[in-house]
Amino acid sequence: MKLFKHLINLLFPRVCAACGNILLESEDTVCTTCRFLLPKTGYENYPDNPLAQMFYGQMPFNAVMAEFFFSKTGKVQHLIHGLKYHRCRENGIFLGQEIGKTLLKAADYQNIDYIVPIPLHPKKEKIRGYNQSHVIAEGISEIMNIPIAEKCLVRSVFTDTQTKKSREDRWQNVKDIFNIENHEKLERKHILLVDDVLTTGATLMSAGKALMQIDGIKISVATVACAGN
Repeated sequence: MKLFKHLINLLFPRVCAACGNILLESEDTVCTTCRFLLPKTGYENYPDNPLAQMFYGQMPFNAVMAEFFFSKTGKVQHLIHGLKYHRCRENGIFLGQEIGKTLLKAADYQNIDYIVPIPLHPKKEKIRGYNQSHVIAEGISEIMNIPIAEKCLVRSVFTDTQTKKSREDRWQNVKDIFNIENHEKLERKHILLVDDVLTTGATLMSAGKALMQIDGIKISVATVACAGN
């Protein structure tokens, strides 16, 4: 069996999802060097960080963080691109696990009851094969041992991609696109709202607006990445 495994690895070598180099037998998804070099933000330790400030006076989130800084040619971008467009589901699990490890030690992210991933419209999820935010949430759930609240936050409107839109166009594109089901499940709960990349915050604002209709809800936000400093 071990010989067969070595033969498979020889014919179809496992490579790092971030840099493309061949993984060692002890490595999984991302090589040790890339794990060390991925640009962490440290924002979970600073309640008044730049991401939290984006929502001041607009949405009363308990805390906002991103695990990594994002650049168009960087390793984090490569991991997210693989997750979203090449069905590299393992990338999302890895990224979620990294967030989970960070949040276990973050004071503002304690006593979370449920993880709520930003949903895709069913039509887009069918095309993509899965919701990338849900896969990230699975990785977080695995580390933090917190359940995912299924089918509570739903996307009722199909929207175009946000990638090339201006800040105002992004907000108009996602305004009032979310609905809430099973209100009672999240009443008086602390939830972790999860998305892949935080840019203008328009999607999180729209989701937060819908969720704030729930009595006594407390919302903390975690994303994989934000724009580099």
